[in-house]
Amino acid sequence: MRTFDLAPLYRNTVGFDRLFSLLDSVGGVDAAPTYPPYNIERTGENAYRITVAVAGFTEAELGLEVKENTLTLKGEKTSSEASESAQVLYRGIAARAFERRFQLADHVEVKGAVLENGLLHVDLVRNIPETKKPRIIPIAGATSAPKTIEGAPVESAAQAA
Repeated sequence: MRTFDLAPLYRNTVGFDRLFSLLDSVGGVDAAPTYPPYNIERTGENAYRITVAVAGFTEAELGLEVKENTLTLKGEKTSSEASESAQVLYRGIAARAFERRFQLADHVEVKGAVLENGLLHVDLVRNIPETKKPRIIPIAGATSAPKTIEGAPVESAAQAA
């Protein structure tokens, strides 16, 4: 029987930790590109950081775009006259163009990006609206006085009958 690995889906999503923890034993196919290498870190309860190794790229050659819960990172190396005149004997540093996409969970926003020492750090935060957060609803008994929720009186079952 074949086993499948969900790692490609897990690597390309941010904020779906609980979902993928549940599905970790189920399979998928590993067909994700491997360039450029990256890490996804959880820096807080609702904070994440994606670190991408972009050695040799400048800020002008990199682009970040967020559209419909998809973070797209693009890199395109521009050729310079100095590198064209030099004869390269061995090219070990990849300078090819790339495009990497990350699916973001609902309410995950990009807070900023920093390029330092060949690493691009993209900081993300999950901002859950107050209407989506859990809240406690008080229950009024038949013998107790009705309680209020945000200034409005709560009808008890005895008053409604």
